[in-house]
Amino acid sequence: MTISSGDRSSRNPQWTDPAGLARGAGKSVLDESGQVRGPLVVVDLYGAPDPLVVKAAARVAGAGDRIMIGVVGRGGPHPVLRPLVAALDLTLVPGDVGAERELVGVPDPVAQAEAVHAAVVANPHAATVLAGLLRWSGSLPVPAALDAESFAYSTLLGGPEFRRWLEHRGPRPLPPPAPADPVLVARAGDELRITLNRPERRNAYGREVRDALVEALQIAELDDTVDRVVLNGAGPSFCAGGDLDEFGTTPDLVTAHLVRTRGGAAGPLHRLGEHVEVRVHGACVGAGIELPALASRILAHPDTTFRLPEVGMGLIPGAGGTVSIPRRIGRWRTFHLALTGAALDARTALEWGLIDQVL
Repeated sequence: MTISSGDRSSRNPQWTDPAGLARGAGKSVLDESGQVRGPLVVVDLYGAPDPLVVKAAARVAGAGDRIMIGVVGRGGPHPVLRPLVAALDLTLVPGDVGAERELVGVPDPVAQAEAVHAAVVANPHAATVLAGLLRWSGSLPVPAALDAESFAYSTLLGGPEFRRWLEHRGPRPLPPPAPADPVLVARAGDELRITLNRPERRNAYGREVRDALVEALQIAELDDTVDRVVLNGAGPSFCAGGDLDEFGTTPDLVTAHLVRTRGGAAGPLHRLGEHVEVRVHGACVGAGIELPALASRILAHPDTTFRLPEVGMGLIPGAGGTVSIPRRIGRWRTFHLALTGAALDARTALEWGLIDQVL
């Protein structure tokens, strides 16, 4: 399949091939005024180009500013294309692709590429920041990668896309105080059982739940006799993500960064990781999968779905998801989940390695 390159309209992505990419098709993403323009390039991966062309294209893809996604036919990319596939942000393939992390199987790769382009055009700052972060943060130690995620998140909190989302949402009152303990803690021998306990808000990861969860995890960190931590959630969902009524209420971006990194649950969950089992069910949105992915083991009810909606709000995953999820499923599939906001079912999550068992 060959698709003409160079379409730069706002409705359609720019298409190129490995040779065009090698000539520099993905280098600059800013126009003369500093605005993001043409943020996405689709790379036609049908066929088997010269290995030297592939090597040059992979070098451009790794250093470019634009988001670059590959599209290929049934059977997947030719082996000679593997270095380029690894350098791209995502490659779309028809049908099932199994355990190959760089690939995402979809019914129609071209249609999906257009849908991805539409998501990028809707929030180009968030999408571009996310792509860049995922390319390099995997090489960092987890604490440093959590800081890097938070720096990027705070930057986007001050951006026009999140401001537009807030304006569209409209003013919201702060959530009411929890009617009961927001997190329940029970001890049985060497096991500490922690239960998120705001079912009336689908256990949203708001201030009260966050602080109580961190306090509970600190018990396990400070008590050497705790050998196992089991984390679950009360009610119809394990966790519906950040409490949207609290979004935009932090007094300043520096405080927001420090609260996320020094007062959030990602740090203690990472430190306790090998001792933690998380049992999830229902909707696991945003923090509802970003935090469990730091644990050594995730068990899911068959009805569980996973979703990362933050790019649609002009943000990126901010509870540790750009760190925890790529370490389970790779940066390419993480990018696809975050960019599309699509729900992932438990069966596919198991195949990808996002979870460890379906109950």
